[in-house]
Amino acid sequence: MAETLFSRIISGEIPGTFVYRDDLCAAFMTISPITTGHLLLVPISEIDEWTDLPNSLITHMFVVAKNISIAQKSVFNCRRVAVIIAGYEIPHCHLHLIPTNSMADLSFDNAQIQNDRNELEKSASLIINELRRMNIAGSL
Repeated sequence: MAETLFSRIISGEIPGTFVYRDDLCAAFMTISPITTGHLLLVPISEIDEWTDLPNSLITHMFVVAKNISIAQKSVFNCRRVAVIIAGYEIPHCHLHLIPTNSMADLSFDNAQIQNDRNELEKSASLIINELRRMNIAGSL
């Protein structure tokens, strides 16, 4: 498999706004958020479909997703954090963690095409600070 866009972000070849990283997965802000605080949780390994992930990695990623979602819910004062696994855009498994207040917040038609890097960094900083407050290992 050719190196994916996400692998290039994880390796630092392409800039990314990270909020979490460990030996198995990394979380970074999406450049096309549909709500403030929308981020992606990606395995370090280039595995296309989530159903092909080893069970141990799925378990790990969902624990990480839960912790990040708790932080997102706290700092963005949203009703829920949705998890969407679609995977059609890039052949590298990724979980969308999206702060939401209603189902209307989950439309990818609302994705921002032009993003403000400062806003992404501000959102990331809020999440990182909350993860640190929660004493979550892997937070940056």
